Amino acid sequence: MTGIPERKADHVRLAIAQPERASDRSAGFDDVHLVHASLPEVDLAAIDHGLTFLDRRLELPLCIASMTGGFAGGGVINAALARAAERHGLAMGVGSQRAALRNPELRDSFAVARREAPTAVLFANVGAAQLVAQGTTPALTTGEVVDLAGMIRADALIVHLNPIQELVQPEGDRNAAGWADAIARLSAELPMPVVAKETGGGVSEAVARRLVQAGVAAIDVGGQGGTSFARIEGARAQEQQRSGNISLADTLADWGIPTSVSIVLAARAGRPIIATGGIRNGIDAARAIALGASVVGVARPLLRAAVDGGDEALDDWIDRFREELRAAMFLTGSASVEALRRAPTAVVGGTRQWLDALPPR
Repeated sequence: MTGIPERKADHVRLAIAQPERASDRSAGFDDVHLVHASLPEVDLAAIDHGLTFLDRRLELPLCIASMTGGFAGGGVINAALARAAERHGLAMGVGSQRAALRNPELRDSFAVARREAPTAVLFANVGAAQLVAQGTTPALTTGEVVDLAGMIRADALIVHLNPIQELVQPEGDRNAAGWADAIARLSAELPMPVVAKETGGGVSEAVARRLVQAGVAAIDVGGQGGTSFARIEGARAQEQQRSGNISLADTLADWGIPTSVSIVLAARAGRPIIATGGIRNGIDAARAIALGASVVGVARPLLRAAVDGGDEALDDWIDRFREELRAAMFLTGSASVEALRRAPTAVVGGTRQWLDALPPR
């Protein structure tokens, strides 16, 4: 077994090493066709790609998804990502902060995000698994969660749902009884919005409705088709020569709901949706928004940019994303993000089959 800082370093190293499509199944955005408008009737220069999300203004419907912190290199990455969020008016989440509660020396790997992004929208992060007792390890208290949010003077708290990862991870926390009640408690007691976030398995309509009942302000669907934590944990198990975990990781590598499907299902619950999982460019983002997302989340492409090229590479990626999104808005006659959400779409292929195969609501 490895400690939390070593595990977090493993996650970053192996996430960067994953192929562009880590799952054999796609996120489903190739099934989503935006209907072309030959008479767009909009001025490209006047297109507004900003929006209000959780009562804060974003200049792009883009969140730098929660990735890291809790080890020495994580602070360097969070600093670069936070500077990008500040420069471009984005939201940003940090990785799970539990390690910093155990080891105060790790706090700065998260706190650096607020120093580098004094006005950006920042999300703190805790795992649902840590909100309930795990064997002899007690659940985190509301006070401890307030403490970790205070590390970055957070605007909101992400509670991440990662049952696939916990199941496959050699050190995983596998008691999921009481997650919904714990989320409801935090939603009622915290002085900030709570966002529920899946990490690769997607969110069904039934789960989305349970989360709304628990009081969450938004749902990040974290669908299948992006970074696969089953494969990451399988790679870690391979390095540790844990055959049982390797086998389970292989079996579960393609488990989950594709992101495109999950956006449609989760949006029915009536809360703002963050579409994370396989977003690789501004066209994917436009498709996700047309399906019902409010904003999109991107992780691995920005992680690679931060590690490989720093601030310049991050700016290049975000600038390209912006231009691709603006092109899609122009070509659908959408002068605003809200108009893009109403753009006509044709949904075909596996995404259509998924939606048609589900039982009636």
